[in-house]
Amino acid sequence: MDGRVLDAPTPIRWMIVNLFILPFRPKNSAHAYQQIWEKDGSPLILHSKRLKERVSDELADLPISLGMRYGNPSLKEAADQLRAQGVEKVLLVPLYPHYAMSSFETVVAKVQENESHEDKPMDISVMPAFYNRDTYIDALYASAHDSLKQSFDHYLFSYHGLPERHLRKSDITGQHCLKVDNCCSIDSSAHQFCYRHQVMETSKLFASKANLPQGKWSVAYQSRLGRDPWLNPNTADRVVELAEQGIKKLWVIAPSFVSDCLETLEELEMQIADDFKAAGGELFYYAPAMNTHDSWIKSLTTLITEQT
Repeated sequence: MDGRVLDAPTPIRWMIVNLFILPFRPKNSAHAYQQIWEKDGSPLILHSKRLKERVSDELADLPISLGMRYGNPSLKEAADQLRAQGVEKVLLVPLYPHYAMSSFETVVAKVQENESHEDKPMDISVMPAFYNRDTYIDALYASAHDSLKQSFDHYLFSYHGLPERHLRKSDITGQHCLKVDNCCSIDSSAHQFCYRHQVMETSKLFASKANLPQGKWSVAYQSRLGRDPWLNPNTADRVVELAEQGIKKLWVIAPSFVSDCLETLEELEMQIADDFKAAGGELFYYAPAMNTHDSWIKSLTTLITEQT
């Protein structure tokens, strides 16, 4: 029901959620979660809690709390925890490298909304998306470095998908994204909030860092929902296409996810890997998310320190 995720008018959103999503999706999601569940809980919350603990150890003088946009601990619980410690100024760190209204923006908006209802709201500043920061690219590369020592036929960057209309809505110029040829490559103030431009920049920077040969890497988008036009190509279709072209050994990374979760562990590493092999591929290697890799802890603490 989040209007920044399903951006239809409220009555239509209610109908979509209650008539088309809730009758089917919970059962399917429950089965998917069973495939990846750990004895202590969901991988996403476990990785996130460990990340928070590691960063807290590195930044011992700063109170740090963890909140989830949906679920527990909630963003309000996280803020209240800081408030109880006497905190008045907060740096909000959305753990999304790339800006999108359905991820980065909705977190910021929810925190600001929560604080607007407080008698003494905390002063909130926001760490910008870090998609092109050297420290993030270095951490992403370091976490995947060992897997890159072997040879692959192709290297695929798989990002969470977005409906094309989200790019148009986030275009502050109103006349650039998906309206200009090669819009992601032409300088524009729209890029500050353009998800596709930002994921392409991450991919190019990583490919350069890892010395990936031109023509042997590409970008695709996973986790789509509904029938509206989404960013293409679709990862599930792309891996089949690659297999049919003769690619036998495929290396895949998902840079939009800093922690492994349902979309990486079940959708990508299981479902999409099976699609690749069914189409004739032989080796599908998923490079795990950074999770609590030492390089990511160093990168995140650097980004936070620069803002504080």
